[in-house]
Amino acid sequence: MKINNNSIFAGLLTLLPMALMAAESYVVPQTPFGHPDLQGVLTNASQTPLERPRELGNQRAFTGEQRRAQEQVWLDYIEARSAPSDPNRPPPEDDNTALGYDNFWVDMGTNVITINGEYRTSIVIEPEDGRIPYKAGVNRFGTPRTNAEGERLGPYDGPEARPLGERCLLSFGSSSGPPMLPVMYNNNYRIVQTQDYVMILVEMVNDARIVRLHDRHNAQDMEKWMGDSVGYYDGDTLVVETTNFNAQQSFRGSTPQMKVTEYFTRAEHDRINYRFTVEDPAAFDSPWTGEVSMQRRPDGDKMYEYACHEGNYALPGILAGARHEERTAVQTN
Repeated sequence: MKINNNSIFAGLLTLLPMALMAAESYVVPQTPFGHPDLQGVLTNASQTPLERPRELGNQRAFTGEQRRAQEQVWLDYIEARSAPSDPNRPPPEDDNTALGYDNFWVDMGTNVITINGEYRTSIVIEPEDGRIPYKAGVNRFGTPRTNAEGERLGPYDGPEARPLGERCLLSFGSSSGPPMLPVMYNNNYRIVQTQDYVMILVEMVNDARIVRLHDRHNAQDMEKWMGDSVGYYDGDTLVVETTNFNAQQSFRGSTPQMKVTEYFTRAEHDRINYRFTVEDPAAFDSPWTGEVSMQRRPDGDKMYEYACHEGNYALPGILAGARHEERTAVQTN
């Protein structure tokens, strides 16, 4: 049977306008309160990087061919990481930090972020180069921890000196946000709306952010985890402004002055476009903006408990190792 490629191409051209018309005619469903319905369990899993690789310059989007090539690179990497371990492999020469996770524990997705038909090369879209405009000299890993007396803590002096995610206090990598970014696993979110509130439950560490609608920010001395979020609806978009971050919750070197504005827009039945702008004149030379696509989970409304503290031997192990090194140094001297 001979296939007429010209006929196939003509058929695709016929279907394309129909698909575009369907997207343009999509009507966002409403809650009983007349708000755009954003509810459900969604995932933002993707390997698209936050910042654009420098070699791509101002290239905001991949071509279709580039996108397929990039996704194949990720698939090949996952396949290699998923291969059975060699039981006869030698022990690591220096340390075993590279062996903490195999691919069984990782769930980063395999698709390039696609928004408005663009295959994005990075989450950051403004500035034009897709890079975060850090101020010179900013510590991108946050300010050093201090004790109650204001004395600077060493990295292993106590649990207060360790990262929040390691202590099971908050998601790592700004998974809970804001801004809410994809990380190496547990990239799921449950959105629940009432007339006066929006609740965003993050799978990792079960972080629950409560957004008050049509309200004012709390006093500056109310520095909650994930900041103080207030929101309002602008047509089919939920706009959320968050300020008053806890000083320990530094994001890419941010300070408690940081303000994050988020925009949640339901673009299709199974997708929400998530846009955010970060402002902090103490850490960044200018505001910067990113976009992520949040997909509805194919398995419905299931989201499982993330019991971070159960079996968390890492924190006591790290501190015990530091105490052992201190005793060894004393004995040696």
